[in-house]
This record gives sequence, structure tokens and C-alpha cells, in this order.
Amino acid sequence: MTQFALNDDQLAMREMAQGFAAEKLAPHAVHWDETKHFPVAEMREAAALGMGGVYIREDVGGSGLSRLDATLIFEALASGCPTISAYISIHNMCGWMIDAFGSDEQRRRFLPKLCSMEHLASYCLTEPGAGSDAAALKTRAVRDGDHYIVSGQKQFISGAGVSDVYVTMVRTGDDGAGGISTLVIEKDSEGLSFGAEEKKMGWNAQPTRAVIFDQVRVPVANRLGPEGIGFKIAMAGLDGGRLNIGACSLGGAQAALDKSLAYMAERKAFGKSIDQFQALQFKLADMATELECARTFLWRAAAALDRKDIDATRLCAMAKRIATDTGFKVANDALQLHGGYGYLSDYGIEKIVRDLRVHQILEGTNEIMRLIVARSLIGRGNRG
Repeated sequence: MTQFALNDDQLAMREMAQGFAAEKLAPHAVHWDETKHFPVAEMREAAALGMGGVYIREDVGGSGLSRLDATLIFEALASGCPTISAYISIHNMCGWMIDAFGSDEQRRRFLPKLCSMEHLASYCLTEPGAGSDAAALKTRAVRDGDHYIVSGQKQFISGAGVSDVYVTMVRTGDDGAGGISTLVIEKDSEGLSFGAEEKKMGWNAQPTRAVIFDQVRVPVANRLGPEGIGFKIAMAGLDGGRLNIGACSLGGAQAALDKSLAYMAERKAFGKSIDQFQALQFKLADMATELECARTFLWRAAAALDRKDIDATRLCAMAKRIATDTGFKVANDALQLHGGYGYLSDYGIEKIVRDLRVHQILEGTNEIMRLIVARSLIGRGNRG
């Protein structure tokens, strides 16, 4: 990308993803939300277009694209359904962790089926007693010859019960971040079970359950990298995950803004369409401006992660915070512009508001994003 402009390939990629979202996701999004349907077939169609392994290397079936490219794709998919785009983004994050930290054997064993989404993946870090304080996780893996015996529970896991692969952070050593390792745990493992499906405000088109490990035997061969680097792996995954969820917020919010423009051109009050009232025009202008600012900064952070800049983690945290806060605010403003109709499920606006609210919580709460930024500023100085 030349500065502030996308190249022809990126424009074509975004157009392709937007077309897929408009045809395959948007017409069904409200129904999937109401029926809690997880559209695996449609996600596999997305994977056939290269969206199951966006930034995974090509030798195992990935698309080999950049983090910036990924933000374009996930924003475009979210314009059709933020819930499904967000799940595909989590699936991509799990695949990248295996691609980046796994052995060649692990990459070839797991990634071809993940890239095609024949197999689905879940990211397992959060626990009932370890959310923002992720390094306090208690799920324990005890070495037993060529296996680990894993016991514990993960909470709020997207795709749980349906996914085939669970990229799981476990404690193999002492307390703290240095005692954490990462295991790839397969669905058919004896002792692996799942809690009841959570009843949620949004994200109803993807299942969310607890993942329960009761003396699960996991081959040592399924560990990513050496013992003790699992927290590093988890955080590296989240740098990109934060960009992706920010992109999903922008895609959902852009769809809400677009719906508002169409509605306001048709809705009449006091003898004219409501898009002719200056107060509402100013609201639309602010919504569009705030989205564009957040999008531009998200691209900057993605480019920094692609370059492996020293400040990439800080920029990703900043981008996640601003994109998810902005996305939710714009969607909520869009609901207000629809008046009472925005509160009805038929228009799809209230679903977007419900879906985007959780983006301010997951992949690290926005309060934790502020903490990351503040610690970077205080600890290293502000490099601009």
C-alpha cells in the first residue's frame, strides 16, 4: 500500500469480500441471529475464496496476505454479519499461531484443513477466574511421558462444541506468564467436554460455551514451541486479533451508517425527507468522519504489525480501542436516527448494536488496551 491509498489488488480483494458478504451473509444475518444458527457451510464458501487462512503461508493452503489485507477482508465480511466475520477472524488467529510457532509437522498436520475450514478452531485463554488477568490462568498440564494430562476450564469460548481444534493456553510451570505453554487439543480427545451454550446479548450466530478438560491426555507433539512461551504466543495472536475485531466493528458500523442513509432519504417528517434536516446531516457527517479516522488508524497499526515495528503492540491496542469504541457509537447513533424502527429487529440495526457491544470487551477489554498504551508510554517514552 502506498501511503493513504490501497493498491489495485487490495481494492479487488475488498470488493470480492464485500460481494460475498452482500450475497451470502447479509440476507440471512437477522434470521441466523434469531435462530442461533452457526453457518458453517457459508464459512467454508468464504474459505474457498481464501478467507480461512488469510495471513497463513501458502505452502499449507493459506493465502499469504498481510495484516492490512486482513483488516480489509474482515471489515468487508462484517458489513454482512459482524458475528460471522468475528468468528472467522478468531479462526484465522488460531491458524496463524500454529503457522508462526508450530513445527513443520504441526503446520502440515493442522493447517490445510483449517485453511479450508473443513476443520474449525477456537482460541482458549480466558478462564472463570482469569479474564483480564490472563497470566493467572489455572488450567494445568502435567507431563506424563509423551503426553500431558490437562485439567481445568476455559470460559466464553467462541465455537466451542463445534470446533475441531482448541488452541489452549495451559500452565506447565510456576505461577505467572513464564509458566504457560500452548497446546493444540483436538475435539475427539477423551475427557474433553463443553458447558451449556451461553445466552448472550449478541453474537448469537456463533456458539459460546465453556471448554472443560477432565484429565485429557494431549500428546507432547501438540505443544507449540518449547514450554514456557505460551503467554508470548497468546499475546502475539492477540495483536492481530485486536486489529481484526476492530475491523469487524468498522464493517458493522459502516453497514449501520449505510442503512441510515437509505432510511433517511425515504423517511419524511414535517414535509420533507429527514436527511434534509441540518442537525441530522451534522450527525451523519460526524459518524462518517469518526469511522474514517478509526479506519485510517487501524490501517496504520496493521502496517506496523506487518513491519514488526517495535511499537506494533501499542498501536494495535490503540487501534482496537478506538475502532471498537467508534464502531459501537456509530451503530448506536444509527439506531437513534431510525427512531422506533431502529429498535425493531426487521431493520437489522439493533442486531448490529448488540453484536458490536462485545467487541469492547473481548480480545482484551478496552480498559486493558488503555493499560497497554499507558505502560508503553511510561516505560519507554512516547516515540510518536
